[in-house]
Amino acid sequence: MKRIRVERWSSQLLAARPRASAGPTTTTCPRSNRPAAPQELCLSQRRNQSTFTQPSDPISEDQPFLESEPTAPASTFADPTENMARFPPLDPSSKTSAAYPSPLPSRSLKSAKLAALHARLSLSEKIPLQTLGRCLVDSTADTNRQFNNASLAFLGHTLINYHVSEYLMVRYPRLPMSIMYSAVAAFAGPDALHTVARQWGVEHAAVPGGEVDPGLLQFSTAKAPVVPTTFGSRRVEAEYLDKFNWRRGINSRVVFDDDFGNVVQSPQTTSSSADVEDSASRSAENNAALKPYGTPETRKIAETAHANAVRAVVGAVYAHCGREAVKDFVRAHVISRQLDLSKLFAFKMPTRELFTLCAREEFEKPVARLLSETGRRSRTPVFVVGIYSGNDKLGEGAGPNLDAARWKAAMNALKAWYLYSPGEEVRVPSDMLVEDAKPWEPAHIDIGEVI
Repeated sequence: MKRIRVERWSSQLLAARPRASAGPTTTTCPRSNRPAAPQELCLSQRRNQSTFTQPSDPISEDQPFLESEPTAPASTFADPTENMARFPPLDPSSKTSAAYPSPLPSRSLKSAKLAALHARLSLSEKIPLQTLGRCLVDSTADTNRQFNNASLAFLGHTLINYHVSEYLMVRYPRLPMSIMYSAVAAFAGPDALHTVARQWGVEHAAVPGGEVDPGLLQFSTAKAPVVPTTFGSRRVEAEYLDKFNWRRGINSRVVFDDDFGNVVQSPQTTSSSADVEDSASRSAENNAALKPYGTPETRKIAETAHANAVRAVVGAVYAHCGREAVKDFVRAHVISRQLDLSKLFAFKMPTRELFTLCAREEFEKPVARLLSETGRRSRTPVFVVGIYSGNDKLGEGAGPNLDAARWKAAMNALKAWYLYSPGEEVRVPSDMLVEDAKPWEPAHIDIGEVI
C-alpha cells in the first residue's frame, strides 16, 4: 500500500470545488429583474423601531402632524441632567425648601438614605422617619429647637451615661473614681459615639441647607459645637484652672464637673472660645488646599455633631418606644463594645499603695519573693517576682531587674483587686423597673481607691 504525501493530501482537501458550467441555452438576467434572495426578503419585511402606527382617532385638518426630531449621533455630548440613571432629578419640593436652614419634615418620607438607616438600625415602626431626620440636624445647622436635635441629644446623653454608669458600677464595684470617669468616657464619650455613628453608616453633608437630603448629617463648621450638659453648680475658678494649672480633687470633680470628670465651661468662656473657633474655621477655609482634612477645630466640631446624632437617636427611641427599648438599644450599640480596663491604670507608687491596701483590709504585710530567674550575668536577664500576703499570692511580675519585677508584681496585684467582678450576668438597678421583677439583692460597692 502506497503512502500519500502530505502536500498532495492537503492540496486535495483544500482545492476548491468546480462549479457546474452553464448550458448554452441559459441567459443571464439583469440585476434589477433578478428575484430577491430570502435574506433580503426578511430584511425588507422587518419593522424598524422608528415607525409608528396611525392613531385610532381622526386628526383634524387644523391640527398639524407631529414630526419626530432627528436623533443626535452617539458622539454628540449629552446634558448630564438628562441622564436619569446617573443623575436622578431633584425633589421638586427641595427647590422651594432651599430658603430653610434644614430640610422640611415632609421630605423625610422620600429619602432613601433615611429609610436605609432606619432599617439598618432595626428601629421600631413607632419611630417615624421625620423624627429620625430631625436627629441628623445639628444645632449649628438650624438654631430652631423645634427642628434640630438639641432636646433629643440632651435626653439621649442622660440615658446613655446612666446605663453605662450603672453597668460599670455594678460590674466592677472596686474601680477608682478616676478610672470610672475614663471608662464612661471610653464607652459614651464623643470619640466613642463618633465611632458608633461611623459604624452606623451616617454620612454628613458638606454644607447644611434645606435642599440637602434628609438622610445626611448636617452641621456647620463656622459655629462652635454645642455639648449637652446636665444642670447643676459651676466652678467659679473654671477660667483659671488651665491658666494656673490648679489641681482638681476627686470630690470636686464629682460635684462640679460633668459626667466624664471634665470642667464645665461658663457661658462667657464658651462665647470666647466660639469666637476663636470661628476665626480658626475661616482660616481653615482659606487654606483648604493646604489642609484637605481640616483643622483640629473643624474635626472636633464634626466629632461632636456625630456624637450628638447618636445621642438624639437614643432619645428618640426612648420617646417613642419606652424605657426597656432604649435599655436594649444602649446595650446593643454602646455597652457591647470591647474595652480593656486594665490599660486605663497608671500607678505612681504601686508598692506603697499595695501596702496601704493590705493594712486597710487587715491583711498580712505583702512580701516580695523571687520565683525564678534566667541570665543574671547575661545582657538580657529576666527575673520573676511574686508578692505574697501570708500564704496567699497577690500578684506576679517579670522584669529585667529585681526592682522592676517587684513593681510589675505590685501593679498586677492592684489591678486584680480593682478589676474584681461578681460576674457577667449581674443585675443593675434599672432591672427593678420591670413589672413582676425579682426581689433586689444589694450589690457590693467598694469604699473606693486606697490613695
